[in-house]
Amino acid sequence: MSTETTTSAPLATIASLSAHEGQTITLRGWLYNLRASGKLLFPIFRDGTGTIQGIVPKAAVSEEVFETLKNLTLESSLTVTGKVRADSRAPSGFELDVESIEVLQRVPEDTPFPISLKEHGVDFLMEHRHLWLRTPRQSAILRVRATIMRAASEYFDTNGFIRTDPPILTPNACEGTSELFEMDYFDDDKAYLTQSGQLYIEATALALGKVYSFGPTFRAEKSKTRRHLTEFWMIEPEVAFLELDGLLNLAEAFITHIVTRVLESHRADLKVIGKDIAKLEAVITPDGFPRLSYDEAHAMLEKAFAEGKLEAPHKCGDDFGSPDETYISSQFDKPVMIHRYPAAFKAFYMQPDPLDPTKALCVDVLAPEGYGEIIGGSQRIHDYDLLKSRIEQHDLPLAAFQWYLDLRKYGSVPHAGFGMGIERAVAWICGLDHVRETIPFARTLNRIYP
Repeated sequence: MSTETTTSAPLATIASLSAHEGQTITLRGWLYNLRASGKLLFPIFRDGTGTIQGIVPKAAVSEEVFETLKNLTLESSLTVTGKVRADSRAPSGFELDVESIEVLQRVPEDTPFPISLKEHGVDFLMEHRHLWLRTPRQSAILRVRATIMRAASEYFDTNGFIRTDPPILTPNACEGTSELFEMDYFDDDKAYLTQSGQLYIEATALALGKVYSFGPTFRAEKSKTRRHLTEFWMIEPEVAFLELDGLLNLAEAFITHIVTRVLESHRADLKVIGKDIAKLEAVITPDGFPRLSYDEAHAMLEKAFAEGKLEAPHKCGDDFGSPDETYISSQFDKPVMIHRYPAAFKAFYMQPDPLDPTKALCVDVLAPEGYGEIIGGSQRIHDYDLLKSRIEQHDLPLAAFQWYLDLRKYGSVPHAGFGMGIERAVAWICGLDHVRETIPFARTLNRIYP
């Protein structure tokens, strides 16, 4: 249905309207909402880059344009032409004085768009995730996610790292099968979906010096917490000749770069999402991230429990639980780096601290505001005999690790790396309650549809 479409008006996006103030432009998008007040219509259009309110006085347009818009159903697709007008009261800073529209597809009235502006339950929204994505808040989250992913790659690409992609299918359940997805491979062999590309990019780091991988990872962990997905994206750098202190510096610079890029491009989106931008601005101040040893963090928890700020005590030698991480991170307005955890509950490949071999040269980076671990990393064992003994101590199949041991046989050097889950970073930066909103289609313990 065409209603006086002005084809000569240049195409624009809602995100670019500041460059078209006072001009007549054409937008392609969808009707997000419609409000009527007598002889005035206030349609809200969306186009994937944002939303904008249109103003349609009955006297300013033809009868056909007014009636078409007045009776248009939500999420109908259309092309709209109008003049861009600055308005400080508008969320985007602009409104559109509508002149004409062309309806491309009208949503039937007997099957209206199921997601309205009223409150919906989480199960309903997740069942309709393919449509929930269209709402302004969800679209804004995905735009921020895209910038986080781009900035993450950008940091490494511009600092001498080479992207090397590890396999998604791995031949052995090297760290136990409890959290791995098993599948049938050829000739009755078994394969597993990767939990991490780390072991493989250690090999490419010793070939290329500084590398990173970026791809999907899978955890068959039967967890229902707000921090866990069964499928997520992880970026993992690995650097030859790097030790723990250098790794901490790398993680700090990496996170700072990502937050800086988000603030440069997405202040409007963060406002739509409801994130307090001042909390992100605090992250990029020049005084650096706080760094605590495991023992210092434990002492902080002991003090908090004694003062009645924690319900349960933390036992020295144990890993930190979610309440522990939440308390520690709440004491800082920046990510906090906790290093040198007890080696007893850390992975077999972590280098022991030469000053205290009961500790591992590792780090967890906890996001502020109670979002928990967003980065985990370590210096890797580079001594052949020590790594071999650790593999045996952990009852892992030595034959499966022969290629990994070879890296310590032929020109071994100290090296280190970390992994950052994109979805946890998105949850923290956007201030989301659950990671299910951080990815277009979440895969959780109880959800694999749509």
